[in-house]
Amino acid sequence: MMCERNYLLKASVAVSILISIQVATATAQVDNGWHANTITVEKLSKERPGSNYYEEKVPGYTLPDIFTSNDGLKITSEDLWNKLRRPEIIELFLKNVYGRVPETPYQEKFKVGYFDTQALGGTATQKEVEITIDADGESLAIHLTLFTPNDVKKPVPAFLLIDPWLNEKSSPGWKEKDGYWPVKEALRRGYGMAVFNSSDLDPDNFDNFKNGIHGLLDQNPRPDDAWGTLAAWAWGASRCMDYLVNDKDIAPDKVAVAGHSRAGKTALWAGAEDTRFAMVVSNESGAGGAALARRRFGETVAMLNSFFPHWFCSNYNKFSNNEDALPVDMHMLLSLIAPRALYVDCADEDLWGDPHGSYISLYDAVPVYNLLGKNSDIPESMPPLNKQVISGMVGFHIREGYHNLLLADWKWFMDFADKVLK
Repeated sequence: MMCERNYLLKASVAVSILISIQVATATAQVDNGWHANTITVEKLSKERPGSNYYEEKVPGYTLPDIFTSNDGLKITSEDLWNKLRRPEIIELFLKNVYGRVPETPYQEKFKVGYFDTQALGGTATQKEVEITIDADGESLAIHLTLFTPNDVKKPVPAFLLIDPWLNEKSSPGWKEKDGYWPVKEALRRGYGMAVFNSSDLDPDNFDNFKNGIHGLLDQNPRPDDAWGTLAAWAWGASRCMDYLVNDKDIAPDKVAVAGHSRAGKTALWAGAEDTRFAMVVSNESGAGGAALARRRFGETVAMLNSFFPHWFCSNYNKFSNNEDALPVDMHMLLSLIAPRALYVDCADEDLWGDPHGSYISLYDAVPVYNLLGKNSDIPESMPPLNKQVISGMVGFHIREGYHNLLLADWKWFMDFADKVLK
């Protein structure tokens, strides 16, 4: 607009106003997608003056090329992607972001402790499963709860929710269980519903990796690329998957892993590493999850490392206030889910999690789906508020409201699952 105003200095005020209105109208017609509410931007900027919530203040950046290998080879085929580039990207995330699981030998056992074929008024079968990990004479138990519908006579697709808050009154879903973990809705629509408390594996606090699964499997001293808490939780999701693929009531090739916030980050890494998950749902995962790190919008790498030093590997600290040196960005994490189903969503008031950066990340991962024959074509501009976008094996929505996992979100997830899992 500044260039137009300078160019029309000798024109009348009336003509200038008319042209400005026409230009603004034309712009609105071109991009009618979601944009952050200015009141919300101002409010959050005052609450966190050290964080950027202004789109115009996002620095210029260049994303690492998904289709160029470490040696500069262009990836032009499915074979090159699967044999060369995908393993390279996995290794980059292992080394620099989430950390790698130690090779300590362990044994795994399953025990169904509680079994009720008439749960929820006879509509469901409920199982309480204890997954025991034994190593060097010590053990750890993961507790998995599973509901399956009784009116479906064949193995059903299922959702596995990663939840760090399951047994805490501070849980986002404590007062709204039918929204946060909507078992009845899932059963009604023909899905199984499973959940495990990821804190069984590792408490969500910095204990110098002495407790939980780290204390059981880590071999001291821990290297700089040793796994953090999120990687431990993701590993736990795979141990739950070990059980689910052998449960006669579950379709083993139709299990979706899902998580909210920090567990949304975890779900993405679980789905990237474990290709048995047919679908991944990342609910408002933000920085360290779906949102691009290089945008430095809302929560940043430095803030993650400062507030949650246990989530990632030690090498991730190298990229605090140094995002451009990171050899990956989160569009590459999303690309690791291809060609399987991927759903990313955000909330309108959750600018801390950078909704725009999460959508761009998904958009920039879509070419991998196309390379692998799962044609997807989401628009470059974000969809409007409360409007779902589904194309091929990817889906997205941004809903009104704050940072949480709601029944409305789950209904959109299940609408997507109806298309890609059923």
